[in-house]
Amino acid sequence: MTKLSEAQVKRALKPLTGWRREGDYITKEFRFQTFLAGIRFVDAVALVAEAQEHHPDIHVVWTTVTLKITTHDEGGLTKWDFGLARAIEKGLAKNTKKKPAR
Repeated sequence: MTKLSEAQVKRALKPLTGWRREGDYITKEFRFQTFLAGIRFVDAVALVAEAQEHHPDIHVVWTTVTLKITTHDEGGLTKWDFGLARAIEKGLAKNTKKKPAR
């Protein structure tokens, strides 16, 4: 997988609502009404990540889950990272009854 140029990163980020660039990562914060709702979201993300064989950094603080994605082997962002973000969004829409507040 090849690291994306700045222009490619900007283009790939545009259609991803709520995702932003943070150094060599793309990141998004999800807020839930309850801690357990956030944990169910983490479970859904884990299934998507396993299917993609690409895993985000996941940080849970009470009702907030933050995902950070990068391709460590390439030292930055690749198409693989944006594919995972899209798959997570698609999985979220399918597997949760209520979308998190953003």
